[in-house]
Amino acid sequence: MALIVQKFGGSSVANAERVMNVARIITDTYKEGNSVVVVVSAQGDTTDDLIEKANEINPKASKREMDMLLTSGEQISIALLAMAIESLGYPVISLLGWQAGFSTNSSYGSARIHKVNPERLQSEIDKKKIVIVAGFQGLNKYDDLTTLGRGGSDTSAVAIAAALHADRCQIFTDVSGVYTADPRKVANTQKLSDITYDEMLEFATLGAQVLNNRSVEMAKKYNVELEVLSSLVREPGTIVREVATMEKMLIRGVTKDTDIARISVVGMKDIPGNAFKMFSRLAQKGINIDVILQSVGRDGTKDISFTCAASHAEEAVEILSDIFSMEGAVVASDTTVAKVSIVGAGMQSHSGTASKMFGALYEAGINISMISTSEITISVLIDKELADKAVSAVHAAFFG
Repeated sequence: MALIVQKFGGSSVANAERVMNVARIITDTYKEGNSVVVVVSAQGDTTDDLIEKANEINPKASKREMDMLLTSGEQISIALLAMAIESLGYPVISLLGWQAGFSTNSSYGSARIHKVNPERLQSEIDKKKIVIVAGFQGLNKYDDLTTLGRGGSDTSAVAIAAALHADRCQIFTDVSGVYTADPRKVANTQKLSDITYDEMLEFATLGAQVLNNRSVEMAKKYNVELEVLSSLVREPGTIVREVATMEKMLIRGVTKDTDIARISVVGMKDIPGNAFKMFSRLAQKGINIDVILQSVGRDGTKDISFTCAASHAEEAVEILSDIFSMEGAVVASDTTVAKVSIVGAGMQSHSGTASKMFGALYEAGINISMISTSEITISVLIDKELADKAVSAVHAAFFG
């Protein structure tokens, strides 16, 4: 008998028919003799609908009250799913995040998990019950409800799997695994049978909307084996683990991220400490920086450009304007850009990968404005309107 943690996203439980479908997947796993703990997201667009309702009342509502509101979405899901499993004749109990032992910090809207106390979970498992847990939420030291941020249910599932030493953590989505590109937009994609934690983390960070990057980091840290598979089609998915197939392909996939902005600081004084001043201030505000490009200094000034999440663009411009406007520097943002990346640990030992990618973009008539590389990724910044065309061109170059 194995202990299996299963996570179902909002699209998997979007309506009554899909809730019953998920209930059958869970009970089939239980009938095989396994202990099952399930993490569920809010149904369909519930979270977006709740945010819209909040904005109708108070567009500047506190993050604490937003968390009080948003946690209700998962409460609805777990109760409905538990009712569905009851109707099939199986023992089940639904638990909110705090009932399942989730303790977090007090960063409302993007809380971090301090620990998961598995005592209640284990007690219910020992009673042979299927346990349904509300994802995306926990409780802080003030006994306030907190949310883990977008994609937080993935992180909830992995945290439970780690705390219970589960045999596997299955992440059910609307696609049947991890593909070499988005199969809904790119032709001739291939499903990967397995992928390493590092490669999956790059996929998640670079825009592949399959797994939350925090969940992959946690899975690697606690050696939780993940499986990404479909809740709509019964077939094996993609395994995420420490070591993938020995003779694997050079490039594992092509991703895009259109939710980014390029921030430029032009005419900054070329003196020691200015770059540190810039990025330390942004870090203090929790703004993550990705691709960075610095020009050669001229006439006592230099230019620096970098990318961040589009949602942080306005705040980043305000922060940097406060610092550098007195020097005569101009700070601007551009949200008409996208980042296209290739991922693959195999490229470390192969030359010509970057040349092949750039050649594909050239043949497609796509200009590159910034480039970033690491041991297992190459990313380029291009016009957002050309993102899908770029992904298809690069994918064709590497996968035919």
